[in-house]
Amino acid sequence: MTSPRRTIGPDQLPGSPLVPRQRPTLRALPGQAEVDLPRSQEGSHPQRLLSSLLGDYWHGRREHLPSAALVALLADFDVTTVGARAALSRLARRGVLESSRVGRNTYYGLTAQASAVVLENVHRLRAFGERHEPWDGRWTVAAFSLPEDLRDVRHAVRSRLRWLGFAPLYDGMWVSPRPVAEPARRAFAELGVLASTVLTTTVDARRSDPRPPMAAWDLTELHALYEDFVATHAPLRDRVRAGAVTGAEAMVARTATLAAWRRFPSLDPDLPLDLLPERWPRRAARDLFAEICDGLGPPAAARFRAVIAETAPDLAHLASYQRVGG
Repeated sequence: MTSPRRTIGPDQLPGSPLVPRQRPTLRALPGQAEVDLPRSQEGSHPQRLLSSLLGDYWHGRREHLPSAALVALLADFDVTTVGARAALSRLARRGVLESSRVGRNTYYGLTAQASAVVLENVHRLRAFGERHEPWDGRWTVAAFSLPEDLRDVRHAVRSRLRWLGFAPLYDGMWVSPRPVAEPARRAFAELGVLASTVLTTTVDARRSDPRPPMAAWDLTELHALYEDFVATHAPLRDRVRAGAVTGAEAMVARTATLAAWRRFPSLDPDLPLDLLPERWPRRAARDLFAEICDGLGPPAAARFRAVIAETAPDLAHLASYQRVGG
């Protein structure tokens, strides 16, 4: 007996707002076409949901799923049939989905390029918060200049740098404590930013600079965001431990938790513990996130399979979920 199709929306779960992706269009692999994954624009909610579901439970699969099954999956998130079908069409136009037909039925799957980007996202989420090695004291600095009329390019550059782990020390000078010089150079080249430079340097901690590199991050706000994540999601973790979250609710809750956590790597490039105050809450938040997502993995994947089985029973067993913990 399957769970009822219409259940609860993401806005009814702890910490559930699906956080907009802070990422520009990316090339999945060198030489391939760009992939326009859903971002924060108005009306893209079902598109982000669908991309997330396929990336989570259908990762690495080249088999296409019936459109009816994908529409049914989105119904668990209170997305109407009209809204779901519109999301499918828009994702196909953006190069995120590819389609095929069997008789009168249309099937969809992630394109190879979109799959590569989704896999990169998953690896990033899994690795975030797991760094324990000592910091080498080296900073990566990226500086660029663009005319005022190139606002779209400026936005893309800022988004890409933030995605790579940079933060703005000044408007045109971004810093990161991570070895990301080569990715930054590639980003400038791909976006056509000629007036740019990337270098690696060290900073003497004894100097009293008016604006040291760590000033690029608001540690007070970041600390509060981690603590808020823990406080908001702790009740859900308790329910997961009790085995009280099943069926469609498990899939919705897991998707919402992943989305709430996804913003942190763009706000915090795994800042070295050497640079942070004591009792920094990132590890506690990460452990909570992993426990919730991995605890909800089996019932959420079971719900995904149950919905797929209604229209494609021969494909349902191929669905799985990606663990966050080790």
